[in-house]
Amino acid sequence: MEKEPGTSIEALIRRLRLHQAPPSPYSGDPSTAATPAAANLFQPRRAAVLVCLFHDAAGELRVLLTKRASSLSTHSGEVALPGGKAEEGDADDAATALREAKEEIGLDPALVTVVSSLEHFLSKHLLVVVPVVGILSDIQAFKPVLNVDEVDDIFDVPLEMFLKDERRRSEEREWMGQAFTLHHFDYEKGDKTYVIWGLTAGILIHAASVVYQRPPDFAERRVQFNLPKCSKEPSPMP
Repeated sequence: MEKEPGTSIEALIRRLRLHQAPPSPYSGDPSTAATPAAANLFQPRRAAVLVCLFHDAAGELRVLLTKRASSLSTHSGEVALPGGKAEEGDADDAATALREAKEEIGLDPALVTVVSSLEHFLSKHLLVVVPVVGILSDIQAFKPVLNVDEVDDIFDVPLEMFLKDERRRSEEREWMGQAFTLHHFDYEKGDKTYVIWGLTAGILIHAASVVYQRPPDFAERRVQFNLPKCSKEPSPMP
């Protein structure tokens, strides 16, 4: 999709800075925070991912993705957004996402303009994942350096593909008593085929909806899962 009037990087930055995500459904009940019972409540860990957007030479808006190393213990070989768990020294979600992107693919945080955070998601390992949208104004300045212990490959795809039904498959799942749709998108680049699915696909559908200001051409069927109440109850998605 070529750039249209008002869709320059500068205009996109201005518009996305005005985006306000709804309150997180996974932040817990503040009224119990200082009570003795709080010790027994399930408190999910927090993570952040970077939805890094840039315009290619043709003016198409694209997003950076990675293929996780096959040697990793979780999500090995899967397509993911750069990101990971929050650490004690991180000032906020943006700091987490930028730190992880630098560690994984060598992306200099100085090249990225952070513009907004999106609605929170829950991973199958019960992590609260915060998508952080960043704009890479000068893609030529980015020289990827892959951390081979974590990443096998880096590539980019058109963001708008996550609003279209052309390369999409889906399956119905149930988790913690709630039905939802698991989306898969197939993307071919040269002799490689990448499958973007699960949490990453869900985040990118939502991000594309926010950026393009329209819903997808298919039923998204995204749900807010009910967190376990007790610290002994959590059960990861199968």
